Amino acid sequence: MPRRRTSSSSSSTGSTSGSTTGTTAAPRNRTPQPVRIRRRSFGDFVKAFFALVALAVLLVGVPGALATQIGWPLPSGVPSFDWLQQEITVHTFLNILTVIVWLAWAQFTACVLVEMKAALSGVGVPGRVPGAGPSQLLARQLVAALLLVGATAASFTPGLSQLGNGYDANQKPTVAAAQATPGLFAQQQEQASGAAAALAEQASHAAAHADAGGSTAQQSDTKYYRIQPPEGRHHDSLWEIAQRHLGDGRRYKEIFELNKDRVQPDGSKLSEASLIRPGWIMEMPGDARGGELVEMPDEAPNVSPDVQQQISDYAQTGDHAQGAGAQGGGHEHAGGGATQVSVPDQQRPAHDTGRQQATAVGAESDSSFGLPEALLTAPLLAAGLLGALGRRRRQALWQSAFGSLGGRRGMEPPTPTGDAQDVQDALLVGADPEGVRLLDRSLRGLAASLAEESRALPVVYAAWLSNGDLHLQLAQPAGKPPAPWQQGQDQTFWMLARTDAERYEDVDTAAPYPGLVSLGTMDDSRLLLNLEAVPGIVSLSGREADRAAVFASVAAELATNGWSDRMTITLVGFGEDLTPLAPNRIRHLEDVEALVETMEAETRQRRGALGAAGHDSVLTGRTGPAQHTRWAPHLVLLAAQPSAEDAVKLAELAADASRLGIGYLVGTETGDLPGAAWEMEITGQGKLLAPLLGLELDAQLLPAAQQRAVVELFVEADPERDTNGPATAPPFLVDISEQGRPAVYARLVGPYEIIGLDNPDGERSALLHEALALLLLHREGVHPRVLSSALWPRGVTDDVRGALLDRLHDWLGADPDGTPRLATDSSGRLTLAKTVVSDLDVLRSLYHEATQGKGVDSRAVRGRLLTDALVLVRGPLLADRPEGRYRWLTHEIVDAQLPLLVADTGLALCEFHMEKNRAEKAIEALNAALRTAPADERLWHELLRATHATGDTDRLTALATDLIGRSGARGLPPRTEALLDELLPTWRDAIAAAG
Repeated sequence: MPRRRTSSSSSSTGSTSGSTTGTTAAPRNRTPQPVRIRRRSFGDFVKAFFALVALAVLLVGVPGALATQIGWPLPSGVPSFDWLQQEITVHTFLNILTVIVWLAWAQFTACVLVEMKAALSGVGVPGRVPGAGPSQLLARQLVAALLLVGATAASFTPGLSQLGNGYDANQKPTVAAAQATPGLFAQQQEQASGAAAALAEQASHAAAHADAGGSTAQQSDTKYYRIQPPEGRHHDSLWEIAQRHLGDGRRYKEIFELNKDRVQPDGSKLSEASLIRPGWIMEMPGDARGGELVEMPDEAPNVSPDVQQQISDYAQTGDHAQGAGAQGGGHEHAGGGATQVSVPDQQRPAHDTGRQQATAVGAESDSSFGLPEALLTAPLLAAGLLGALGRRRRQALWQSAFGSLGGRRGMEPPTPTGDAQDVQDALLVGADPEGVRLLDRSLRGLAASLAEESRALPVVYAAWLSNGDLHLQLAQPAGKPPAPWQQGQDQTFWMLARTDAERYEDVDTAAPYPGLVSLGTMDDSRLLLNLEAVPGIVSLSGREADRAAVFASVAAELATNGWSDRMTITLVGFGEDLTPLAPNRIRHLEDVEALVETMEAETRQRRGALGAAGHDSVLTGRTGPAQHTRWAPHLVLLAAQPSAEDAVKLAELAADASRLGIGYLVGTETGDLPGAAWEMEITGQGKLLAPLLGLELDAQLLPAAQQRAVVELFVEADPERDTNGPATAPPFLVDISEQGRPAVYARLVGPYEIIGLDNPDGERSALLHEALALLLLHREGVHPRVLSSALWPRGVTDDVRGALLDRLHDWLGADPDGTPRLATDSSGRLTLAKTVVSDLDVLRSLYHEATQGKGVDSRAVRGRLLTDALVLVRGPLLADRPEGRYRWLTHEIVDAQLPLLVADTGLALCEFHMEKNRAEKAIEALNAALRTAPADERLWHELLRATHATGDTDRLTALATDLIGRSGARGLPPRTEALLDELLPTWRDAIAAAG
């Protein structure tokens, strides 16, 4: 929800707080303050020497003297009661005093250890030793005096100063571990009226900020802090620096991220948020304040030239720091009602590996194969893109078949090459269509169950997919979930186990949460954020290229996901046109002004429609009678930085957007955006950070190169592209003469048979047959990762994949000239020799030769070739494939290509016979084609014409009756009815009379 900010007037008189970053609550330190550079004097070394001597005497000398001079003060055995009645001698008194001294020494030693640990770790304040008091104060002063010189010596000796890094690198501060644990959703949400009031304040701040030089932080605002030596206190720490200059010690991690792995003046680096050394320079978040800070050197004339140069040199290092600084303005709202996303508690069964784990296993070795890792690790995005691409190619195939003469143009879709081929392979490997199907069924099933109970859909902020289980995180408790859903870790979590999700059937209900989109992964869990449910704007900061990769991933998944029905996605500021992915969903606008005008109109329209329908939100509307036609989400992705004025306008529109089904994701250079309910940052290392939400994800990205390749795949598959172009030749033509007999012949059209190879023994036989079928359907080559992903959808190790390839190589053998029948091309893809052929290859070659080769000039040759082609057709593709295998066929379009190819062959042979008025021969050819392509309307039309040519009216009437029976409740297509009216005007009466 929109954040409230204190006005400048109130903040100047009220107390400042470390929780109000990015506002005018605390005046900026515009006056440069010099850093005090104190050189070590002889007295400092004397103090350090005496401190060392004192510590040695107290820690080593005291126990040594006690042990040698007095000995063990306690009795060697258990004393009797007579011992209590004896006189207290001098020896007894000395023993009691010795015990007291031993206890005092132990306490002092504990104090020294505590102070040393705190000084060396640099995290937090030292713990208190019970009852120590002055003893701990003495220990602190002695340790500080010792480190006064020791730390300085380390700063001038880089080689020695890094000796402790090996140990420190293994330490995980407790505070850091605590902050890495995401919190729960806050239950408070401000109403629209409160948001509007906050936005009014934001508008005034934005205007003032714009007058001062813009809404983004400039380089001149950057502050630096130089680590000071300890003066009467323990060593400085990031926690204390954050406490002094940011108002909250827990913000030490922001300073750490800004300066991590950057080279310091002494040549060392900050590798862990533990030990920092005097003389180091720390870049600070923009809201830091305090007299020890300095601005950029050119604005700090009182700083010595040497320090100016050090800061200037340091400012040129660490490109990651420029994006990380956006976190500085985020912590202030930790307690101001900001919502948080929690990682669900998980019960991880050992037997359920899950698609994500399989993808991760495969991704470890992807670098050697050259496939884009961004798509390999995005199973839902890859599945959506692959499904949409398949539909696009089928549409183009059908359009080319039904829209051209004889349906013989464009039978073969273009084969991608280069980056497009790599991206297509990555989609095939990374896609998890089963996960998408389960997610869609689970969400729709939940909506149907709630509708049966007359319950409204709960507001869902996020969904987590973890080892196949689905966790929904609700905005607020919504009662007991309907079975088989279960209560999660608290009342704001609903959980559905994968085994229960697999029992869901398809239901006729609207998609309840179409705005869910993948952002990234944390450990083994994948986060989907519901953009349309966010109470305000979601802002994304970071470098422009990194932001663009996140925006492209979000846009592509929203456009192609399988758990939504209808959706509008408005894109502004995108360099690449993503419209080809989903022309019916995506629209591009030129600038922010056009976006504001469009969204103002739509916001008014949706408010009015909700009021007229009597709904309080789109969620209640989706469960009503008009669920399939109304309340589709509208998601706005603004990749460009809006101006201060436009940002305020968008914030006003977004204040009520979650109720209207509108979501906003807006890019910003600084992370300071009015109305931003949730702030995220993408780093150069691919981490998606959202401190207020408690998230640190491995971001899901679609980099520019992969984005262009994905768009190229869709453009090439566009059915409207080159509609008048020439016919496309098959990618592989075989020698159909007597001399072209193959060494290995596989029959795929119908039952699967292999001629020319021995049947392999053992459990690997089915895998070898399936692998060969995949290679035969892709003569252009198959990537090894694609092959293994097809055979083992849940993932497999490299050893198993390598063993199968070796068996396949041995099984196929070599040609008489020694050429192996399974080879690897220059791109690393597996290819078959030309001597390994399938009946589908022969069928394509026969049809191509008959219609575009020798058959064009020779009628006799054409008839023979078409007849031979139809003889090869024995049924559907791989008709007897075992259940559960060959699931990769769902990604192929061969199931659409084969019926069209058979239909085209039957139509061409029918035309061949009808030229000589051989109607019976034409009917025989059409019936043969209909056995494989029974739904092709063109075959039925030619069958009606051929039957009419026989002059047998009863036979034509029987055929019409059969057609009506096949059409069912839908009835005959209009073109078929028109043809019957032409061929048999009395067909309706005749059919009615017949029965």
